Amino acid sequence: LEPKRRSMFNTWKPMWVVLLEDGIEFYKKKSDNSPKGMIPLKGSILTSPCQDFGKRMFVFKITTTKQQDHFFQAAFLEERDAWVRDIKKAIKCIEGGQKFARKSTRRSIRLPETIDLGALYLSMKDTEKGIKELNLEKDKKIFNHCFTGNCVIDWLVSNQSVRNRQEGLMIASSLLNEGYLQPAGDMSKSAVDGTAEHPFLDNADAFYYFPDSGFFCEENSSDDDVILKEEFRGVIIKQGCLLKQGHRRKNWKVRKFILREDPAYLHYYDPAGGEDPLGAIHLRGCVVTSVESNSDGRKSEEENLFEIITADEVHYFLQAATPKERTEWIKAIQVASRTGK
Repeated sequence: LEPKRRSMFNTWKPMWVVLLEDGIEFYKKKSDNSPKGMIPLKGSILTSPCQDFGKRMFVFKITTTKQQDHFFQAAFLEERDAWVRDIKKAIKCIEGGQKFARKSTRRSIRLPETIDLGALYLSMKDTEKGIKELNLEKDKKIFNHCFTGNCVIDWLVSNQSVRNRQEGLMIASSLLNEGYLQPAGDMSKSAVDGTAEHPFLDNADAFYYFPDSGFFCEENSSDDDVILKEEFRGVIIKQGCLLKQGHRRKNWKVRKFILREDPAYLHYYDPAGGEDPLGAIHLRGCVVTSVESNSDGRKSEEENLFEIITADEVHYFLQAATPKERTEWIKAIQVASRTGK
């Protein structure tokens, strides 16, 4: 996370952040032995989304009992929501005199050490043998690219990953706590925000989704479910910063790019923040190649340039930081351009 404390310096810096039972510690880097500071959570108020910084995306704010504001910026929406959910639960546990144990999931639910949650997650996402993503309707809302809680338990049992449904509930709760699954809809989110033994529900009315699945909810809900335009419904397959040449002035600026497939779009943003993209490149049927030089004569051997030509014959010149990065972007865009709409 990238935290900021409102002070005379008013600066943002990337930090390693650790959520404890009663507070948040932040370190200059992960390997440091002592924290740079600690934010007590008792009596604190969490605000998300925080709109104090109009150009910064995915910001949330913690206000302590001493009226000190601490701001944090996540890298993407799911990361922000996961932090907000866990911090809210920690605050609720403090108020109720209960123990918050987000970082000890394996011990708290007696998860066998032989369980590899990462490998299990990949199996669950397998297009042929994994959990089928569906479009589900509830309370006049349509939840796209998701699945029910009982379907997860059914899959774990039938796949022989667990011996019974109770053990499946333990594993599913661990997957949820570790961010491999996300809650969708009021019922599943309420269970996560509560203090029950298992935050996961073995229920046909509890909806969940994979964090990189392209999940979206049509019609506004009472929570933070987002209505996405058609071009934002694709699965994110790559993101990062590149230099982009302007079409008018031919000047170069750093932009944050997010690549989605099905439908295939490359959106670019101001890296300083702002939730709305500055523009979008429709990739269906495009051509992407490395180039020896662009229109102003800059050599790609030194500059790692590549070009996207859309189906409408609009040309975009982009610059990667390294030859390897350029190759990775070209391959990813070529794959996306052949999928979906």
